[in-house]
Amino acid sequence: CIVCDTKGVIYQGRTAGMNQWKSAHAISTDLRTLEEAMEGADVFLGVSVKGAVTQDMVMSMAKDAVIFAMANPDPEVTPEEVHEVREDVIVATGRSDYPNQVNNVLGFPYLFRGALDIHARAINDEMKIACAEALAELAREDVPDEVAMAYGKALKFGRDYIIPTPFDPRLIHRIPPAVARAGMETGAARRPIVDMDAYELSLKSRMDPTANILRSINTRARNAQARMIFAEGDDPRVLRAAVQYQRAGLGEAIVVGRDADVKTKLEAAGLGDAFGEITVTNAAKTPHLEEYKAFLYSRMQRKGFDRHDVHRLAARDRHVFSALMLAHGHGDGLVTGATRKSAHVLELINHVFDADAAHGAAGVTAVIHNGRIVLISDTLVHEWPDEEDLADIAERCADVARDLGLEPRVAFVSFSTFGYPVSERAEKMHIAPAVLKKRGVDFEYEGEMTVDVALNARAREQFPFARLTDNANILVVPARHSASISVKLMQEMAGATVIGPILSGVDKPIQICSTNSTVNDIMNMALLAASKVK
Repeated sequence: CIVCDTKGVIYQGRTAGMNQWKSAHAISTDLRTLEEAMEGADVFLGVSVKGAVTQDMVMSMAKDAVIFAMANPDPEVTPEEVHEVREDVIVATGRSDYPNQVNNVLGFPYLFRGALDIHARAINDEMKIACAEALAELAREDVPDEVAMAYGKALKFGRDYIIPTPFDPRLIHRIPPAVARAGMETGAARRPIVDMDAYELSLKSRMDPTANILRSINTRARNAQARMIFAEGDDPRVLRAAVQYQRAGLGEAIVVGRDADVKTKLEAAGLGDAFGEITVTNAAKTPHLEEYKAFLYSRMQRKGFDRHDVHRLAARDRHVFSALMLAHGHGDGLVTGATRKSAHVLELINHVFDADAAHGAAGVTAVIHNGRIVLISDTLVHEWPDEEDLADIAERCADVARDLGLEPRVAFVSFSTFGYPVSERAEKMHIAPAVLKKRGVDFEYEGEMTVDVALNARAREQFPFARLTDNANILVVPARHSASISVKLMQEMAGATVIGPILSGVDKPIQICSTNSTVNDIMNMALLAASKVK
């Protein structure tokens, strides 16, 4: 390690411009200038002035050298100047307009967060090193789509991405726990954290409103160790979610796709090493294809499908093949829909399962906003449900609510409240509660009512006879189009977090993503399937 100042190398015996701090770093060397010191160097760390490093100096450095040019606002040498003469050199600066910005906001707020939370006596070297190592580890992980979209480019570990971006939301729940652990292990903590998992969750909840809701789901999924089938192995988002599922220790990720395609796409995503970790399968590899075809033919022979049609479905359609795997116990859950419209995917799954309106299935979407969660249904299956269908939907929603740890309170919503104004369009919403009454269900329900009456206690005071003891957390709407409009309006205008639609009322855990799903969305659907929310 050679230290230089404005007068050159700090060496033993130098007298000019020396003091006790410089003397502590003086070494025995014949090198006298920065130019001489740079020759063969592996790393340059600059905290000096613009232009201190020339292209000739860069040329003289070792192979795959690293340059941290941290002078601000202009670095000692710019990335453009470096890459004009060397392509193998990794360059980092303090500038946000260059890749690899080394920004103090990556460390100091989170380092202090961890130190303050353990009432640390001091911030020691071990805590600083823990912070640095946590940053290094995070940089090597798959970058969430939300972060990549914020920066307008794909980010993966490599020469142009060796450090997380300053606004990566994962920093808040990755750095402070690492610092806190190091502080506790070295005796710096005056108030050690007893439950680190709860601490991490509390930090995560500050940035992610779904964290608390998904905590129990995550725990159940981890305990279940489900073999999760990811049907669309040709989509990079699906592959990244599958790798994340496997590496998170949630169970076995089974990807339906061709080996060569999966390997190529994983390598393009910077996850080439994950190819040997996940299980890749397809119709050509499975020993069960004839068994699948016989089962499918028994279901489809009276629906106009001959054996050739069945073969094409089982052997060539990944959605049908994946559903057949699930039906025969060769997986415990299924996630699909990221590449095709949900209605089309549902139609294909119906070849294998009874996932339609006639058998009581429903799509339930969770909308999370300002700390509240409301389930809206049906967003997937029923196009125009009648009162019996609406009652079925309410029961499916209640099942999902309980799986999410909620006590169901159902409101049948319309543009009218308890019969006013009178309209044929609202009649079924008026009748549906009576259907539930006949069935003797064990959850609260009321209707029909407008959305404000369902969700606002003050608005509901005008109707003291209403049976809801608190605001509704389930809204059953008149038709699929109104459900879709409601969800998307909340998502786009209010910035609500949306999970789903969750397919409920089917024998096996099947979750259908939307085509605009991010990796995190797909992962959430896998968690729901693994924990058997259905």
